[in-house]
Amino acid sequence: MANIKSQIKRNRQNERRRLRNKAARSEIKTRVKTAVKAAADGSDNRAEALRTAIKRIDKAAAKGVIHKNQAANRKSRLMKRLAGGSPTAES
Repeated sequence: MANIKSQIKRNRQNERRRLRNKAARSEIKTRVKTAVKAAADGSDNRAEALRTAIKRIDKAAAKGVIHKNQAANRKSRLMKRLAGGSPTAES
């Protein structure tokens, strides 16, 4: 445990950010799974599910939860899967 006051504060801030980032990353995974499942089922809300997944990925990149290049890679992989690419390309 830190003795320095500024480090104690930094630890508190890091913990809050970690939990916030964890929630954002979890939501990205959920939205991607929903989009893939909707596309596989041929559901009529697949366009909306895809739009929501991409929106969450972009938001996470804008807030610094994930790197902008990782966001681009995830979107690319998602679009490839939904366009009939290999179904095993899951991250």
